Amino acid sequence: MKKRIISAIIMLIIVVPIVWYGKSLFKIGVGLVSLLALKEIFDLKKSHGNIPDLVKVISMICLLLLVFAEFDNSYSIMYGLTYRGIALLLLLLLGLSLFYKHDEYKATDALFLIGSILLLGTAFNTMILVRVFSLYKFIFLILIFILTDTFAYLCGRAFGKHKLIPHVSPNKTIEGSLLGTIIGTVGASIFYHYLINPLNYKIVLGIIVLSIIGQIGDLIFSKIKRENDIKDFSNLIPGHGGILDRLDSTIAIMLGYLLLYSLF
Repeated sequence: MKKRIISAIIMLIIVVPIVWYGKSLFKIGVGLVSLLALKEIFDLKKSHGNIPDLVKVISMICLLLLVFAEFDNSYSIMYGLTYRGIALLLLLLLGLSLFYKHDEYKATDALFLIGSILLLGTAFNTMILVRVFSLYKFIFLILIFILTDTFAYLCGRAFGKHKLIPHVSPNKTIEGSLLGTIIGTVGASIFYHYLINPLNYKIVLGIIVLSIIGQIGDLIFSKIKRENDIKDFSNLIPGHGGILDRLDSTIAIMLGYLLLYSLF
């Protein structure tokens, strides 16, 4: 527990000033974090076969192109050169599987990488775009994750009796999930109302959906770990695991925000 608390304090000391300052510093920080997350994907030995060094480099370039892609303020139009570059590199990842032996780099490995790149690239790109448009909106989305995750854990330990999905995450309970969603929604709604825009029932419903999506993201990444027989994605953050262990719900919430963008 002591190690976990110390790591959390160090993370806050590093992350808070970067988020507050924003601009290029924040973009660079998100880019580095996305590469560390992709490395954790590379290390999932049971989810895919071998990944050659050349393929890893191309994957990292493709990921950064997605992470740093610029859209218009409706999140609907990506600038052409970036879009074409991503398409080219994705095709290259598939095509390279033809030139490696079956046990070196398979087409299924390429498809797994492409899915991972699209998932991470879209989520981290959204993170940058939200921060560029509004610091408060960025904090609002992170707050949904923090409140939901924290109180789902605490309330689950205090009141949990019925398992949520035991074969995926045996410690999560229905009671913890429901109370985490309620408290996360109330806290995030208060923040939104006083620091962003007046609240209405559609926004409240949207927050509930994002809270649930965040928990689904947590469960999905727990399933990936269980399928790979690992406790954490890495040991990068002592007491916390890796990047994907800390940002699993956030990644899902960012994707959910894209779906519900017009509400907020």
